[in-house]
Amino acid sequence: MIKQLRNVAAALLLMSPFGPHAANAADSSVVGNYAGDWLVRLRAISIEPQVRRTDTLSALDVGVSNALVPEVDFTYMVRDSIGVELILGTSRHHLTSNLGDLGGANVLPPTLLLQYHFNHAGRVRPYVGAGLNYTLFYNNGLHAGGVPVSIKNHSVGPALQVGIDVQASKSLFVNADIKKIWMKTDASLSGSSIGTLHIDPLVIGIGIGVKF
Repeated sequence: MIKQLRNVAAALLLMSPFGPHAANAADSSVVGNYAGDWLVRLRAISIEPQVRRTDTLSALDVGVSNALVPEVDFTYMVRDSIGVELILGTSRHHLTSNLGDLGGANVLPPTLLLQYHFNHAGRVRPYVGAGLNYTLFYNNGLHAGGVPVSIKNHSVGPALQVGIDVQASKSLFVNADIKKIWMKTDASLSGSSIGTLHIDPLVIGIGIGVKF
């Protein structure tokens, strides 16, 4: 499922707004101006951590599992080409090490992005975005050798995005989106620091959206 999601998202992201179908951009029954509009998208996303570790966490070869979950986002178009997007979703990940399974933790990373939308009057509309995410780690049940592992519950980091909307009707479109989010947490065992875990996931999504 994750491989298929990646393939479909890659195919949509390769579509160009300047190809042989660019003439469709003039079809006002399907597309138009966007200033003042809301775009709401529902995606299936594959969260793929790009893990880095320090100190004892590195020696333990700590890893973080992928996750496949739904995501919803809300974009307000300030101007035809400028949007502000809030992304919401949550996931659960299992941590592994050379000592075995360390348990799981839930991640809630609301992300706010400023976007630039290309070809806003066309059927095929790529966009790029940059912003910040705030990550909350919750419902943690981590342990190593039967000893509880504590982690810092909060993280703030940058986020980057590239995506594409392909119009299907006047208010409905298909979306593919790739984000890079930087997040990390510090871990301790019996009150002593055992290092920092950088999760920094690549988030690949595909879904549908509506404009109103």
